Amino acid sequence: MSESSFSKVSDLKPNLKNINIIVKCDSLGDEREVVSRRTGETLRVADALVGDETGCIYLTLWNDEIDKLTPGQVYVLRNVYTTIYRNSLRLNIGRYGSVEEDNGEHEVNVNTENNLSDRFYEQQRRPYKPRFQQDRGEYRRGRRY
Repeated sequence: MSESSFSKVSDLKPNLKNINIIVKCDSLGDEREVVSRRTGETLRVADALVGDETGCIYLTLWNDEIDKLTPGQVYVLRNVYTTIYRNSLRLNIGRYGSVEEDNGEHEVNVNTENNLSDRFYEQQRRPYKPRFQQDRGEYRRGRRY
């Protein structure tokens, strides 16, 4: 992949998808445990401060991804996306994203002065969509008219 197809941290905005970016891990936050609302299982989650010469951002890591990152190492993140969590911009790996350790090709210095996660972002509310449409006959009880 050519250098031009990689984004810079300063170019990141809310709700971007399919981002390829080269970053250096500056620090790894404390690991916490959360319970999944869907399955009820206990999951591990941690935030890592990653960045390049244009700025830095928090990367949310889940379960095995936490063990992949070490501070001071350069990584190539492929197919990642941005979200807003508690009015803060976050970078997420997701199901289809990947983290690869850089083989020494890139020299990256982290600019911690421009932390995109420290900026306040207004979180847009999702429009309400009912799960089942009540006006269809198959969901209505009783006689059809």
